[in-house]
Amino acid sequence: MNPKLSLFIGILCISFSPIFVKLAGVAPIGGAFYRVFVAWVCLLPYCIIKKKIKVDRQQLVIALLAGVVFASDVAVWNISLLKISATVSTLIANLAPVWVGLLSFIILKKSSGLLFWIGTVVAITGMVVLVGYEHILHLEINAGIMLATLASLFYAIYIMITKNIMARIDLFSFMFYSMLGASVFLLLVNGVMGNNIINYSTNVWLYFIGMGLLCQLTGWLTINYSLRYLESTKVAITLLSQTVFAGLLAAFLLAERLGVNEIIGSVIVLAGIAITFLKARKTIPNQG
Repeated sequence: MNPKLSLFIGILCISFSPIFVKLAGVAPIGGAFYRVFVAWVCLLPYCIIKKKIKVDRQQLVIALLAGVVFASDVAVWNISLLKISATVSTLIANLAPVWVGLLSFIILKKSSGLLFWIGTVVAITGMVVLVGYEHILHLEINAGIMLATLASLFYAIYIMITKNIMARIDLFSFMFYSMLGASVFLLLVNGVMGNNIINYSTNVWLYFIGMGLLCQLTGWLTINYSLRYLESTKVAITLLSQTVFAGLLAAFLLAERLGVNEIIGSVIVLAGIAITFLKARKTIPNQG
């Protein structure tokens, strides 16, 4: 499959996540646990039959670590939603492309290029327009903002870990152990917080299954596949379009109306993403 098409499919799948969360109406971290756990249970038979469980110790540790980082991102972001508005939290949590670009430069000594940073600035500007600049002007540094910022850092670290290991491990083996690590971690977090993760209605269980199969299993299988072939910085910036797709899906499935700022902001976000995929024109040296 074309990596760019795979990334598009993955982003479209994970864009359904807020739809399922809103329909389920349960504790966010409880829903996050079942999103990952259902996907892991569905992947388990395939990995056993195809003998995808056997990996070396280093791959096992990295995959489990990636799962814990991913779960930490989800847990911290969901907790921030209880302390600040969803729009502000979403905006801050989507700063992952900036972290990926900076970490790539600091740790890997890899420059992302001028077009990446121009596209990033344009896309983040679009995010500000999308959620409403008035939310940004009245920000105060509090626990919610710090947690959302930490979530964006976890998101960036997960993308970089995944990019680093995908060339050396089978995709399904990685997903099996990363989701196992995430499931155990989120189960522990729910236990510490005293969340009810048993007594749900039939509809809620169906939403959990939908999140697990569509958002987690299909979504992250295709996104992780794209990370084999695309630069982590470009994948990170493209993931910003999740907010755009989620808004469109909410308008279509939940009858939520899109405002002018949301439409204009979405267009700006997509334009910024497009800029990052442009090829820098190579200068031809003068021949004398």
